[in-house]
Amino acid sequence: MRFNQLINRWNSQSLARQFLLIGGAVSACAMVLIGAFVSNRIEDAVTRNSAATTALYVDSVIAPLLPDMQKNEVLDGTVARALDETLGQGALGERLLSFRLWRADGTLLYSSDRAAVGTKVELSGELQTAFSGNMAARFDQEGELATDKGSDVPALVIYNPVLQPWSGQVVAVSEFHEVANEFQQSLNQARMHTWLAVAAFTLAFFVVLSAIVLRGSKTIESQRHALKQRVEELSESLAQNEKLRGRLQRASQRATALNESYLRRIGADLHDGPAQLVAYASLRLDSEALKHSKTPAATRDREIGAIKASLDEAMQEIRTLCGGLVLPQIETAGLAEILQRCVKAHQQRTGAPVELNLTKPPERLSQAAKICIYRFVQETLNNGFHHAGGVGQRVTQRTDGDRVTIEVADSGPGFDPDTVLPTSLGLAGLRERIESLGGTFELVVAPTGTTVRMTTSVKEI
Repeated sequence: MRFNQLINRWNSQSLARQFLLIGGAVSACAMVLIGAFVSNRIEDAVTRNSAATTALYVDSVIAPLLPDMQKNEVLDGTVARALDETLGQGALGERLLSFRLWRADGTLLYSSDRAAVGTKVELSGELQTAFSGNMAARFDQEGELATDKGSDVPALVIYNPVLQPWSGQVVAVSEFHEVANEFQQSLNQARMHTWLAVAAFTLAFFVVLSAIVLRGSKTIESQRHALKQRVEELSESLAQNEKLRGRLQRASQRATALNESYLRRIGADLHDGPAQLVAYASLRLDSEALKHSKTPAATRDREIGAIKASLDEAMQEIRTLCGGLVLPQIETAGLAEILQRCVKAHQQRTGAPVELNLTKPPERLSQAAKICIYRFVQETLNNGFHHAGGVGQRVTQRTDGDRVTIEVADSGPGFDPDTVLPTSLGLAGLRERIESLGGTFELVVAPTGTTVRMTTSVKEI
């Protein structure tokens, strides 16, 4: 669990921060490793070069003093005294801390410490290297050898092969310890310059690489932010589409139910109105007054007039029903003309005045929006006339960008919206019709009147 939290916390960091942490650690380790490697290489090279110079100088001084080492296994007193005088005086005496001469079998032929002469030891790795013909050297920084020049003196320990002049064969090895104060200073300076160069190069490389990574990280972060916003927008669009799909399904189901309800209402209107009047006229045709020829003419004319009046009334009701079902020619009409036609038809049918207010009606409107607006105004004016007596009816239109709002209001006493049954055709049909076009429906009821408002887009769906 703790590990997962660390992983999640690490993944939440930006790429630039991750690179700075990991890249910084890697660069620091690389700097240490490279610096140590280069410093050791430089130390080895400087040590070897300095040792070679010193060995050449010492060899040139002591070589003439040495006898034929193949014939003489020991040094006599004359040679020893000559070496003592040479190694103990002058510049060479100041530079050397000690001097030893080894034979191939590990016997110490000469030493600054006379007590150690003649001792025999097992050849070490450096002595073996020298007897194989290669010079060996190492820097003794802590100064393990204590002499009259002081303790803890840094020394350059050199093992140099002594060659026979005419054959080049290694006949002995000279071991000497050189005072290395100046060498130590030079070596420390070389180390410092090496570490500074490695550190400067590593830092410059890391800074340049960090700048590139930082720039790339900023680009990635901006793209990630833009992608996140796009995903959020798409998620919101998907959620809205899901809501619209649900509303569309409900609207489709509601439209089916409304169509059936409309058909039942039309059937009821035909049954209760024109059908009753036609049935009444049919019954009057079968009356005794029309069957008997002896019926007075005045009575016969009265019966015929009643039948004609009943049929005329039935025809008028049929025309009224058809007028409510059939739309006028609105395909080529603008919004202002449609509203004027609807208001005029209502005034002619009911005789109630209606106030019409138009504000910048759109020039173009989809066919579906025209039909929706016409039915909306027609239905709301009829409802206002039947339930509010047609008092103070007014129709207002206004346009806001690509949205058009139609508002139908009256000054009646209002009503309680909670008393409207879900199966009511008027308000439910209007709401479903408007929402199917992506519009909004709003009903505001107050004691001073009722306002019904719809908003839809002027663009084609």
